[in-house]
Order: sequence, then C-alpha cells, then structure tokens
Amino acid sequence: MAPEANYLTPQQVCDLIPGMTVGGLAQLRFKGTGPTYLKPTARKVLYRPADITDWLDGTARTWTGEARAA
Repeated sequence: MAPEANYLTPQQVCDLIPGMTVGGLAQLRFKGTGPTYLKPTARKVLYRPADITDWLDGTARTWTGEARAA
C-alpha cells in the first residue's frame, strides 16, 4: 500500500463534509481554523483521517448562540 493511501487529499476531505469546497478548505488552512494538515512538498497538502474527525468533533455545538472558537 502506498503511504499516501493513509491520507486524504483536499478533494477527498470535501467529499466527506457536505457543503465544504476545496477553496473553503484552503481558506481554513490560511486562517489556521481548519483541521491539521500535512505539507510534504510545496504544492501537496494531505490530511490524516483522524485529524478530520477530531476537527469535526471540535465544532460540535449545543445551541445556536454558542460562541465560535476563534
């Protein structure tokens, strides 16, 4: 199995999260508010599945007025 098979591309992450776009995911990286990612080369971005799950779990809210994490 290729090492990359253990990681997700930005498009694969977007396929898992309804409404997420590659551009939106890039903005989250730029702002530092998205999931942890790996940057093995200047142009390659990869995500560990566990980091996506952890990030999604961290966005859980109990009511609509709850403050957003910065």
